[in-house]
Amino acid sequence: MPRLITDWRRVLLLSLSFWMQVAGLLVLILPELRYRWTGQDYDPYFAWWLGVLFLVAGLGGRLYQQGLSPWREWLRVVAVAFIVIVLAVIFAWPTLAAEATEQQTLDIAVPFIAKEEGERLAAYRDAVGIPTIGFGHTEDVYMGMTITHAQALALLREDAARHRAGLHRYFTLTTRAGRLPPTRDAAYTSTAFNCGVTAIGKSTATRRLNAGDVAGGCEALTWWDKAGGRVLRGLFERRRRERALCMIGVR
Repeated sequence: MPRLITDWRRVLLLSLSFWMQVAGLLVLILPELRYRWTGQDYDPYFAWWLGVLFLVAGLGGRLYQQGLSPWREWLRVVAVAFIVIVLAVIFAWPTLAAEATEQQTLDIAVPFIAKEEGERLAAYRDAVGIPTIGFGHTEDVYMGMTITHAQALALLREDAARHRAGLHRYFTLTTRAGRLPPTRDAAYTSTAFNCGVTAIGKSTATRRLNAGDVAGGCEALTWWDKAGGRVLRGLFERRRRERALCMIGVR
């Protein structure tokens, strides 16, 4: 009948192979749990390499005798974990292209959104009664307020930058680095500007992009063309233009 080894407590505490395999399993399981709980995806390529290398390190740990003092054993565990993470970054690096900068994206997104939103230099109340000015700006706006065209553009740039930053929290490292050229970044930013960061961040469009389905993600942006349960011509046409912008460079 199988029995536990006599020094199982010490092995459990100090075994390099045991803790490397635990780390490997956690790397593979925790991102999935995070996605289930928050809806935020992760970089599967990096996570895969990290998990595999931890498991390989665990197998290699079986070749070493467990006989070091506790602090030296834990030092070895930390050193091996560090080496594994460095190797994972090296292996994943080919997928990490130059990330689009905020300025590159906003140089495209701001004029695009400005054309879609329309400009009003005197404060007005939007459909739900919120004081609004410029290109849909609502923060610190009061009735009777007026601004110049230059001020309206500056406010739009600030608003677009905030929406882009919020949306980027839902993108994986691989998506931000390799799947978001400035044009596609601008398309997603425009849709988020119109529909809300959380809505687009948790949408099929973002999940598909994170999974590597760029064309599918761009297509899913067009689904956000309804208000009050029916398709609106204006939203339908805007989503088509955002899709076209999103698809630039897709073969």
